[in-house]
Amino acid sequence: MHEEFLHYLWKYQLYSNRESLSYNSESIHVLEPGDHNTDSGPDFFNSKIKLGNTLWAGNVEIHLKSSDWKLHNHHTNNCYDNVILHVVGNNDEQILRSNGEPIPTVEIRSPENMYNQYIYLMQSNNWVPCETFIGKVDNFTMLSWKEALLVERLQQKSQIIHQRYCNNGNNFEQTFYETLASNFGFRTNALPFELLAKSLPLLVLAKHKDQVQLLEALLFGQSGLLPNTDGSSYVKQLQKDYNHLKAKYNLQTGSASMWKFMRMRPQNFPTIRISQFANLIYNSSSLFSKILEIDNAEELKKLFNIKVSEYWETHYSFNKQSDIKVKYLGIDSFYNIVVNTIAPVLFFYSNVKSQPLLAERAISLLEQIPAENNKVTRSWNQLGITCCNSFDSQALIQLKNIYCKDRKCLLCRIGNKVIKQ
Repeated sequence: MHEEFLHYLWKYQLYSNRESLSYNSESIHVLEPGDHNTDSGPDFFNSKIKLGNTLWAGNVEIHLKSSDWKLHNHHTNNCYDNVILHVVGNNDEQILRSNGEPIPTVEIRSPENMYNQYIYLMQSNNWVPCETFIGKVDNFTMLSWKEALLVERLQQKSQIIHQRYCNNGNNFEQTFYETLASNFGFRTNALPFELLAKSLPLLVLAKHKDQVQLLEALLFGQSGLLPNTDGSSYVKQLQKDYNHLKAKYNLQTGSASMWKFMRMRPQNFPTIRISQFANLIYNSSSLFSKILEIDNAEELKKLFNIKVSEYWETHYSFNKQSDIKVKYLGIDSFYNIVVNTIAPVLFFYSNVKSQPLLAERAISLLEQIPAENNKVTRSWNQLGITCCNSFDSQALIQLKNIYCKDRKCLLCRIGNKVIKQ
């Protein structure tokens, strides 16, 4: 028996000897199993039981063996003196409170088939433990669980945004700018892009938002990618403008070595992304304020219909000319920004400002754009679990990464269904 499985049996009151539970010949009726505690302290808070004719309210502690109480040093911790019931798989030793009083202890039993099903999931070598059963799970369970998973994922992303928000002295515009910049680097150059944004405050860029070349001078200069060698008139002007602005704002140039170019498609080179980012700032004054007013993905897409500056239509890197190509921010890149920046930021902002409608709008935007196409979503599709939009794909990515990967089947609604079958 695994202790976490005993937690599961107690939480959902699924043990087979529930009707015959007793201590010292007095029957025990569980009125409320309590709130599951995953931090330090007793395993369940605010439990209520009726022992004989006496009502008890307090905490419940669970162990495989009652002797584990001492093994875990609970007998030296006064926090455990208010335990009203000790639930175990094997009552091998009487346990006392610090004042010498015995703690009521009961053994609980698992329905045999239920435990066998749990062990099957724990030992499964499938891509997800329940893949041979998941197709039989009803639609209501799947939908409600996906909704919960999506909110959980947005909350998880909000924690990262919250940390930026605190670091920026609760400056939301700077927080949004850094989050968007990180997303412009996508996975490969997310960190260099975020460090670039941190080194170049939005207030500095705002002073030059009506001159795209000055924005590029600041961004390319701070990135460390701006070459020192003489080049085209465009590069020379960037060098001249950056040197002036660097001295004016006392800026510290970043390191070019952080940026990754290898094994990337040229249109995703950081040089291209920086030019597009500069043009986004240039073309979109008060960008986040506009986003707050839009609830339609098609309208939102217009704000991100941006391209590179003229120089970058014939270049992918400095001083190396290529065939002419107008390089717009692609539709897949826009969808990526909605998933990883706009929806999480709206969700976070809704909590900060107590505006729940913005959280609903964040979820609605994910429902309006296609599902992500990656290894995880393709594997779910192979199991017959279809991703219709980014609402689905984000929920199923959360399911795989947080629950299936670590076999947290007892915490998963699908896993619960499978175990109870």
